[in-house]
Amino acid sequence: MEMVNFAPVMFAGLIVIMLIGFPVAFSLAALGLASALYAIQMGWFPAAFMGNLPISLFSILNNELLLAIPFFTFMGTILEKCGLAEDMLDSMGQLFGTKRGGVGYSVIIVGFILGAITGTVAGQVIAMALISLPVMMKYNYNMRYATGVLAASGTITQLVPPSLVLVVLADQLGKPVGDMYKGAWGPSLLQVGMFVIYTFLLSRIKPDYLPAIPRTERTLDGWALWKKALRGIIPSAALIFTVLGSMGGLPGQSVAIATPTEAGAMGVVGALLLAAMSKRLTKALIWEAMTGTMRLTAMVVFILIGSRVFSQVFQGVDGAVWVEHLLTGLPGGQVGFLIVVNIFVFFLAFFLDFFEIAFIIVPMLAPVADKLGIDLVWFGVLLCVNLQTSFMHPPFGFALFYLRGIADTLFKDKRIPVPVQSNDIYMGAIPWVIMQVILVFVVIFVPQSVTMFLDKEIKVDVDKVKIEFQAPNEAGPTKSDAEEQKRIEDLFKASQK
Repeated sequence: MEMVNFAPVMFAGLIVIMLIGFPVAFSLAALGLASALYAIQMGWFPAAFMGNLPISLFSILNNELLLAIPFFTFMGTILEKCGLAEDMLDSMGQLFGTKRGGVGYSVIIVGFILGAITGTVAGQVIAMALISLPVMMKYNYNMRYATGVLAASGTITQLVPPSLVLVVLADQLGKPVGDMYKGAWGPSLLQVGMFVIYTFLLSRIKPDYLPAIPRTERTLDGWALWKKALRGIIPSAALIFTVLGSMGGLPGQSVAIATPTEAGAMGVVGALLLAAMSKRLTKALIWEAMTGTMRLTAMVVFILIGSRVFSQVFQGVDGAVWVEHLLTGLPGGQVGFLIVVNIFVFFLAFFLDFFEIAFIIVPMLAPVADKLGIDLVWFGVLLCVNLQTSFMHPPFGFALFYLRGIADTLFKDKRIPVPVQSNDIYMGAIPWVIMQVILVFVVIFVPQSVTMFLDKEIKVDVDKVKIEFQAPNEAGPTKSDAEEQKRIEDLFKASQK
């Protein structure tokens, strides 16, 4: 076999081992080392080439940006467990519930707010289903709409800053996290708008699908109800502003005063304060949050190590050149490349977690996108929009699995009168997946939806640059000129010592 044919064989092997189901981190490392052994025996690169691997692995563990992942995870877990979701859903449900589709509106709005402060799909879907699903079933909401809106609103967290997906993509694409956050605001708001419009149209076309809740069912009214709603929204907004604003992740902001890691640390402090204000900050809560954070962080590090082993060997056999030739030859230029890549990622997300796609696939695609002149922030946000569909794919979407599990629990606890059918969960997800796919195409063909919030690039026409020199003093150098010359000579002499 020639080396030019080995890169596609490695890539095919990558797809196969990821579909087997064995832990990806160890599968990648094993495939990479086995491929390296074969490549060395074939003489494609010397054994000394693999001597760079320890240095490469150390650079992963020395990456300060990745320290933001445990901070944001810990912050999200604390907020997920402290009851903030329940309080906001209860108050929002009572505010909007008297309108047709009101509970749906409240789920979408609270999903967006929670997405900006928690960042965990599992906790968000479970928390919202626990509160809203019994209410929707009690008032005869269409079951497919109910399950679909709960799952879709939970996946918003993957796109809304400060999403962990955006942190990882920023690291892999070599772009500032703040720019990724600013770029994601446009698609985030567009998605929420699409969900709200769909709910509104459905409530008008099929009013019996989304009935209004009688005002007599409210437990609070007037200022007491608004006070409860604001009690959850204002602290959440303050936390979002503090975390995102400190790292320059808000639209229109061009200055950052903290790194993503420092912003994540401030977010943890804010989450602990919110939990303490709600009187739910306990040792058990902190221990559970620490355990969950440790597991996720360890998983991310091992996937990174495995992917680095594979990618180093893949680069050694000119895999990057093969990928570049494969993708730059696509018809349609930038648009053709983006459509093909997003179709590929969409189907790959049926089987792989977003961490695996970000660490394994994105490093192969980023150089090609950059060579085609695609803004990497736009490219990263576009992939993030696509990756969130991985949680909604029937029948493999994790959000659907979470919803399936919590629905069974609610039925066993007799909080809902009848069991939720799997068919309703899967069929209910389809309209929301279609809306997410539509958003992917909107971002492809309207890049301004991402770039409108980014700082404008300053372009300099080098042909028009003029360098002006001060005319020499005809009377000879002045005293100040002589002093400046002496100061420069002293600095030069000092630098030679």
